[in-house]
Amino acid sequence: MRSQADAETLQLIWVDQGYQGENFARVVEQLCGATVEVVKRTEAGFVVLPKRWIVERTFAWLSQNRRLSKDYELLPEMSEAMIQAAMIRLMLQRLGEQQEVI
Repeated sequence: MRSQADAETLQLIWVDQGYQGENFARVVEQLCGATVEVVKRTEAGFVVLPKRWIVERTFAWLSQNRRLSKDYELLPEMSEAMIQAAMIRLMLQRLGEQQEVI
């Protein structure tokens, strides 16, 4: 289970335009002391937003794992554990690829 200290390590949270507003930013500041930065579109139509792309790419990596493709877990702690396991697996695969090159 996450502790209050884990939330206090957050410094900046990027959010979509749906989360803009002073109330949301104020509550996040009160709960974990992080600053909220809204990633806004500057042009009409499809534009790749660099910060948004980081999140979308990570979701794509996670969805490659069968257990994370649907929300099967009853407890949020189990979902968090599955996400951590998936990311550890991804990092180990990449470290293995680097070792083969060297």
